[in-house]
Amino acid sequence: MESELKVPTMAELSAAGQQPEILFWVGCAGSFDDRAKRITKAFVKILNRAQVSFAVLGTEESCTGDPAKRTGNEFLFQMQAVSNIEVLNAYEVKKVVTTCPHCFNTLKNEYPDLGGKYEVMHHTQFLEELIKEGKITLEGGKFKGKRITYHDPCYLGRANNVYKAPRDLIEKLDAELVEMKNCKKKGLCCGAGGAQMFKEPEKGDKDVNIERTEQALETKPDIIAAACPFCNTMMTDGVKNKEKEATIAVLDIAELIANAKDL
Repeated sequence: MESELKVPTMAELSAAGQQPEILFWVGCAGSFDDRAKRITKAFVKILNRAQVSFAVLGTEESCTGDPAKRTGNEFLFQMQAVSNIEVLNAYEVKKVVTTCPHCFNTLKNEYPDLGGKYEVMHHTQFLEELIKEGKITLEGGKFKGKRITYHDPCYLGRANNVYKAPRDLIEKLDAELVEMKNCKKKGLCCGAGGAQMFKEPEKGDKDVNIERTEQALETKPDIIAAACPFCNTMMTDGVKNKEKEATIAVLDIAELIANAKDL
């Protein structure tokens, strides 16, 4: 039940003289997109279950500036980044975890130059840590034996070399991980990166997300796993285009873990 989710804000904890272990950076998609909100809730469900000390910025969180930077508006990016850094530094944030590879890449690699130096983790890396520490267990869940293919988000994989954590998590579900012909360093973009998410594609022979979905369907999966809200949208649209939504689910890694054993 949503009512059972505990989501403290940094302002609340600060007022009580408390400092959480991690700041959960929700991101624009996770805050405002109805589909991505389900990923946010799934991750919070896991954090609550594992009794992780965390908080969100809530209304004090603004866009990281990734779309502005990718579309060439460096001035707007720096304005957004500096504003966020001032808030983060005021709360003395040390560790940030996010479910969005775009936020992850920007916070990790581009904020330090502007005075925002934090330990930044993608949620798949953090979830892997929780399993290693024994705070959550997965074996024998409802995804046991399912064929799952994993789509590498560009800003997680090729930009930051995070390939192992999401795959380890899928295998921990006792699921069968089946790789697409383009995977890991040769992964194919879903078509949403570089702020393409927010515009219609240029005219061409085939949309990128359709090509990528076709590669996923070649593996005959029960589930297409993603680890990025943008990728989730593009792959979901691709599955709908192929009229396969009744038989193939597109799920974030956090959703798989949150629902594996009815946490």
